Amino acid sequence: MCDFPFFSLVCTGEIFELKAELNSDKKEKKKEAVKKVIASMTVGKDVSALFPDVVNCMQTDNLELKKLVYLYLMNYAKSQPDMAIMAVNTFVKDCEDPNPLIRALAVRTMGCIRVDKITEYLCEPLRKCLKDEDPYVRKTAAVCVAKLHDINAQLVEDQGFLDTLKDLISDSNPMVVANAVAALSEIAESHPNSNLLDLNPQTINKLLTALNECTEWGQIFILDCLANYTPRDDRESQSICERVTPRLSHANSAVVLSAVKVLMKFMEMLPKDLDYYGTLLKKLAPPLVTLLSAEPELQYVALRNINLIVQRRPEILKHEMKVFFVKYNDPIYVKLEKLDIMIRLASQANIAQVLAELKEYATEVDVDFVRKAVRAIGRCAIKVEQSAERCVSTLLDLIQTKVNYVVQEAIVVIKDIFRKYPNKYESVIATLCENLDSLDEPEARAAMIWIVGEYAERIDNADELLESFLEGFHDESTQVQLQLLTAIVKLFLKKPTETQELVQQVLSLATQDSDNPDLRDRGYIYWRLLSTDPVAAKEVVLAEKPLISEETDLIEPTLLEELICHIGTLASVYHKPPSAFVEGSRGVQHKRLPGSAGSGESADSPDTGSAAGVSEAPPAVIPSQGDLLGDLLNLDLTPPTTSGPPPAPSSGMQMGAMDLLGGGLDSLVGLLHAAMGAGFGAPPTAMPASFPPPVSGGLDDLFDLGGSVGMPMGAYSPPKSIWLPAMKAKGLEISGTFARRAGVIQMEMTLTNKAMSIMTDFAIQFNRNSFGLAPAGPLQVLTPVGPNQSIEVALPLSTVGPVMKMEPLTNLQVAVKNNIDVFYFSSQYPISMLFVEDGKMERQVFLATWKDIPNDNEAQFQIKDCHLNSDAASSKLQGSNVFTIAKRTVEGQDMLYQSMKLTNGIWVLAELRVQAGNPNYTVMSRLVFVLTCSGANHKDYKTESREV
Repeated sequence: MCDFPFFSLVCTGEIFELKAELNSDKKEKKKEAVKKVIASMTVGKDVSALFPDVVNCMQTDNLELKKLVYLYLMNYAKSQPDMAIMAVNTFVKDCEDPNPLIRALAVRTMGCIRVDKITEYLCEPLRKCLKDEDPYVRKTAAVCVAKLHDINAQLVEDQGFLDTLKDLISDSNPMVVANAVAALSEIAESHPNSNLLDLNPQTINKLLTALNECTEWGQIFILDCLANYTPRDDRESQSICERVTPRLSHANSAVVLSAVKVLMKFMEMLPKDLDYYGTLLKKLAPPLVTLLSAEPELQYVALRNINLIVQRRPEILKHEMKVFFVKYNDPIYVKLEKLDIMIRLASQANIAQVLAELKEYATEVDVDFVRKAVRAIGRCAIKVEQSAERCVSTLLDLIQTKVNYVVQEAIVVIKDIFRKYPNKYESVIATLCENLDSLDEPEARAAMIWIVGEYAERIDNADELLESFLEGFHDESTQVQLQLLTAIVKLFLKKPTETQELVQQVLSLATQDSDNPDLRDRGYIYWRLLSTDPVAAKEVVLAEKPLISEETDLIEPTLLEELICHIGTLASVYHKPPSAFVEGSRGVQHKRLPGSAGSGESADSPDTGSAAGVSEAPPAVIPSQGDLLGDLLNLDLTPPTTSGPPPAPSSGMQMGAMDLLGGGLDSLVGLLHAAMGAGFGAPPTAMPASFPPPVSGGLDDLFDLGGSVGMPMGAYSPPKSIWLPAMKAKGLEISGTFARRAGVIQMEMTLTNKAMSIMTDFAIQFNRNSFGLAPAGPLQVLTPVGPNQSIEVALPLSTVGPVMKMEPLTNLQVAVKNNIDVFYFSSQYPISMLFVEDGKMERQVFLATWKDIPNDNEAQFQIKDCHLNSDAASSKLQGSNVFTIAKRTVEGQDMLYQSMKLTNGIWVLAELRVQAGNPNYTVMSRLVFVLTCSGANHKDYKTESREV
């Protein structure tokens, strides 16, 4: 029967007529009336006034009529919660109906009615339906638990529905199992720490058994659940892979991608020399290729997922290059994605085929696609070194076509090739210069200017070429202006006598006539460099540049791991983690791949050697500006041979301490001042401009102003902070702090493995530093650190290492090595870690020394908001080896005279003034450094500090 006539009801008095029909004694007439109500509701008409009349129609045996009434209830229950309670009795009654379809319909509807008043009445019928004899009712009830949990989580937990849901995983019916897994997974997502899906081998076996018999969407739920399981060993991983592999031939692409996700994860656990590993790689290719024969939208989703898979395991599709060749009728979004995958699969073996295709694409009519194709040729040259010459030749052929946008893209690409292979393909510069006049895009003009500036000594008329760009300097984009400024400065440094007027002209334009702050700042930097130290300018501007790498286009390894775990979802299409686009990201779990088999093997495949050219050797790591420089890069990272606790600090001054006094006394004074006042917004009244910025870990930290007054006394240890982020260390994150315990300085670290492979063979080394800090023994990491594991390490430090003045003084440069690479970072240790336990000066010596300091050598500053009296402050400071020698009270103000001794024998004297009731302390910086050096006559030498 066609229901279309119901949607054409628009007549006056319609509600009244419907009300009469709904209360009719004739079942057929009543059903027709409910249909009219649903039709009106569907087209947006308000029929909530008929709520009581529709609810009365629930008392019927007609399944079709019940469905219509339940549909009406789900729509209007939220706006009529009091009226909705009228239907509860009917729901309860229907849940005990002999017909399983009605029982399931009732419990499904009750779960969809999101009214708090109804949920308490739903519990008993739901409990019965979860244990119903009919599997259709049980599977419907399982989904209802997830809906009820979303409405009232506490009620579900109190009623024990979660335990019942877990029991359903062992149900004999596969669809019940699939729905139970789906419900538990949804609940677990909103409560990531609840461990609802406590998967074990027995549960996994039940899920795999149900996998073969349930519907396609049930299979997806089960496969997604399997992907969250971590096998105990490679044998279990292989067993699961063997049972999941048949899903690769399923007709539903969602099932195929879910199966691929499971296999990609469990392959990490398989030894790469296993025969099954190679077999599995071969089995993964055909289903992925088959996905590309679907309609364009599905192709795009498949290609985005394949892009991730190829980055992780390029060997899976290395022989399937042809399927990614672009077809003439492909939409542009499919074409661009195929192009990207072609570059990722390019190797020495197939580069000729790829270049022929790309050259063909460069003659297409779609401008955007042509640009991408030309850029792809450049990326191939950078990725496969053996093909670079052929790629350059191809680009020159394209330049000869004289098609404007092709020429411009080719020049941009050739600039990158020059950066990858310097001094190798300069013969093409003449051809590029011939097309100078046709360049009208900023990126192409900037690229050409860079080439002219970089190779100015090989271009006879370089000054004329750059001068031609300079004529319309203010009309150029910022990108071109910046590049032109740098290129002319390079030209001047290479040919100073010929281009002096040109460089003055560009510097004047950049600094005096420009409103752009970036351009103006760069101009001033160059001007000052050239005017003060031309040799330094040459070293800076003409410094050797790091080589670029095609690897920069790859997704960061940690993010790639997470995206692989989300294959088949929106995250794999966006190439972003769920937390980046799920609103609120409540309950979003960050997933990681399990550690690969073997000790510390990387995830690269055995077949991806340089011969195949699929996976090139990673480029050399170039430390960023914040990393260590200088001789730290050449440190011998073998563990120190000494063992045991570090030697006690000597009372005599160490070798190298004179370096600190020779050029660093002011720095040490400044450090102590800054440390005392850090965080209180009151710098010393006469602090020199050369002092470093305040650092944490000063006397304000020793006072522990954070509020832990009730804590036991002892040396202050700052909280751990991240020293080396995982993003900069291929997945290794190091956080730590420094502490002084029982007279021993310790470097307390947490090593966290956020990569996919196991980390072993840890070693550590320090660069020379101001106080001779060095590891007193090897870094004790006795067990391998697996993926997502952390380990706590306490490294004892000695102070007998080589000394070199650092800036700032407490800066420590560290190199850490493991089986993956060597990583560098810097950290600053609190000066209080260096205060030794025998730093209490004799009272008479202190008084005599204190009197000898002239009053002119005095500066003062304040420590604010410290609510401790003088005795409490003295006690707290003593815990960090700051000793009170004497105390006196003058006009209601307590004056504490204190001494500290550093590990290298340097003494520090200070005065602390505490006014009762005033939370601000005054520190008098009457400092003296007494160097006790053991000599032939055991004389003491005293050196006063300079005026601060």
